[in-house]
Amino acid sequence: MASWKFPGFLIFFTLFSCSFSYTFTITNNCAYTIWPGTLAGSASPRLSTTGFRLDSGQSVKLTTVPGWSGRIWGRTGCKFDTMGIGNCETGDCGGKLECDGNGAAAPTSLFEITLGAGNGQDFYDVSMVDGYNLPILALPKGVYGGACNATGCMTDINLGCPTELQVLGGNGYQVGGVVGCRSACEAFKLDKYCCSGEFANPNTCQPSYYSTIFKKACPRAYSYAFDDGTSTFTCKASEYAIVFCPNSNGNQKPNPAPASPPPPMRRPHPKGHVVPSSSNIVLLPFPVPMLLLVVSLSFSFIVERPWPVI
Repeated sequence: MASWKFPGFLIFFTLFSCSFSYTFTITNNCAYTIWPGTLAGSASPRLSTTGFRLDSGQSVKLTTVPGWSGRIWGRTGCKFDTMGIGNCETGDCGGKLECDGNGAAAPTSLFEITLGAGNGQDFYDVSMVDGYNLPILALPKGVYGGACNATGCMTDINLGCPTELQVLGGNGYQVGGVVGCRSACEAFKLDKYCCSGEFANPNTCQPSYYSTIFKKACPRAYSYAFDDGTSTFTCKASEYAIVFCPNSNGNQKPNPAPASPPPPMRRPHPKGHVVPSSSNIVLLPFPVPMLLLVVSLSFSFIVERPWPVI
């Protein structure tokens, strides 16, 4: 009997390990509809959806497996026909409902992650280097092997975006018609803001006037390309909650924030992990209590090691 139990246990353990999955729970806590988009890294497969509508108060679960790398963001002011063709005021990805391998047009708030494979840790951040369009919170859940940090930008920068960085929209869902705040790189096209040319390394590319203002508003988010030390986090978790407009109650706008523009372009997201498959999408009622969000962001801040340089 014993000779059969041991191999059986090994088979069960192997199947369990191979079937382990990660979950992204994407929630729209804004007072208006958004259209999340997803983009997988070059070595990762696409998720089961690359773009979809998410009404106020709704949540969607997307699953994948260890090693997946990519980005998730929210689009606003979108209009699509029955074929899924159209455009968005912010975060547009090739004029389609399904982004289908296209990235987000700036300015857009980005959640970026590389999931660990084997015993490896997950690396994740929220970046405003490509500009800002929505408040966003990223919260690890199902954590094991130690404490993890929530990150994001809960301030509504659109309400205090400097005039020279403002993107105006026509749908009237934002105060003053400001639907996005451009990065200094996009607005001024200067190497010192874009960390390019002679400024293409962390020694010469330093925080700018604009990135410093932005960093004060969102201290855990990337404010310029080499802002790794205070903006990249590691964790071992089975789920990541990504909440748009976390401070909103679903029918009111967040309080105005001090002027705080987003910054220049950052270096590419880490690559190198291979993922065998992706999975499905499930609509859920909004499940994240606001108390949890507030308590989560009160965790003690831990400076993590930076992304590996590729």
